[in-house]
Amino acid sequence: MNKEYTITIFTENKIGLLHRITVIFTRRHLSIASLNTSESEVRGIYRFTIVVNTTEAMVQTVTRQIEKQIGILKAFYHTEDEIVYQEIALYKVPTKAFADGDDVESLIRKYNARILTIEPEYTVVEKTGHKEDTQQLFRELEPFGILQFTRSGRVALTKQIREITSYLKDLEQYYKESEDEVLTYN
Repeated sequence: MNKEYTITIFTENKIGLLHRITVIFTRRHLSIASLNTSESEVRGIYRFTIVVNTTEAMVQTVTRQIEKQIGILKAFYHTEDEIVYQEIALYKVPTKAFADGDDVESLIRKYNARILTIEPEYTVVEKTGHKEDTQQLFRELEPFGILQFTRSGRVALTKQIREITSYLKDLEQYYKESEDEVLTYN
């Protein structure tokens, strides 16, 4: 049975790594629903967060294949109930929509969104939350005219603290020792 999984990958900063990771999904005809990359809490280590809808057997296979790639340090997969996650959405709406009454302003309050910038022609609204929340605000803003819309990829942290935290501490120690060896050698 298909289910939504969040794959977290810790990597070195290597050219072509994103391509090699996405090829693994392409070969298995898996569509990536969300992709986000950023630095992790360990200096020099990067975090990829990928969301897929597939079976557990397939996500296990994909995770193992990802870990075999050069430059990949570790990959984990988690179900929705094992993580805390958010997305951010930006909506550009005509500023005149605010002048036609309190409807747009009420929607912004209702969804705990906020205004980022107000220009004569447009206003940019920001909403953080789950995809369903940001999509619902999109549907309710549509009648007022959405000029542009974008939503980020998922950012996620695991609820469990042991597995990833201990692994990252080991990595951090390894990289500190490697730097000390390089400094001593030079």
